Amino acid sequence: MNALYSALGTILPFSWLEPAFMKNALLAVLVAAPLFGMLGSVVVSNQMAFFSDAIGHSALTGIALGVIIGIREPMVTMVAFSLLLAFAIIIVKTKGKSSADTIIGVFSSTSVALGIVLLSATGNFAKYQRYLVGDILSIRPEEILHLLVALILLVISFVALYNKMLLTNLHTTFARSRGIKTLAIETAFALLTAAIVTISIRWTGLLVINSLLVLPAASSRLVSRNARTYIALSVAISLVSCVTGLALSWYMGSASGATIVIVNAAAFALCLVLGTVRK
Repeated sequence: MNALYSALGTILPFSWLEPAFMKNALLAVLVAAPLFGMLGSVVVSNQMAFFSDAIGHSALTGIALGVIIGIREPMVTMVAFSLLLAFAIIIVKTKGKSSADTIIGVFSSTSVALGIVLLSATGNFAKYQRYLVGDILSIRPEEILHLLVALILLVISFVALYNKMLLTNLHTTFARSRGIKTLAIETAFALLTAAIVTISIRWTGLLVINSLLVLPAASSRLVSRNARTYIALSVAISLVSCVTGLALSWYMGSASGATIVIVNAAAFALCLVLGTVRK
């Protein structure tokens, strides 16, 4: 890591990158930004923004269950619970008669309330409040590897399943007629989204994770004309916004996650103007 830090200092000789924790944060966003950009393109295209938000807020219940069971690492129960919740939402949405937003709303509100009740009852709510806002500056090198593994898995999933997912989203009945197992595809991406959202919450915070997923993809969609450009621009906007927001948070002394979201929102406003002008 020392060689990598030295290279970063040579390539990017900025004052905000002098501390080691800022170098860790930069490496983290360089991995997380493509992750958010790619996954966000699926979330926005498949109208899963509410779903990813529900998964993020359910993290409190995962933490609470870990405390009750006695598991010292909350990430284990957070991921396990998010996967269970994602699977339950997809099954109920597929088999039930209620609309998707109603089903997700029921699961989301229930899991959030349950998490708050369990954490407050055990006296641990204040201890885990940091998960609400996250702290990218506290990330350690070994934790960056977790994000890198998630990015690799996402890329593999995109290569193998993206076209099927796109066709499923455009016309489910036609996709089935082409032999695509639509339920399996939807479930796979739902579980992948749940895992990545939950893994990222520790550093982004559950209050802003959904914005980091949705805003870059929503911005790209306003100015893109095809799927390839859409994904590429989503990743590019996410990268630029994350690095810019991280740098600004250093100079402003503000929360990194929230600052990155504001930069993303500014990018969305710019794309909105550009998209309107092009029309």
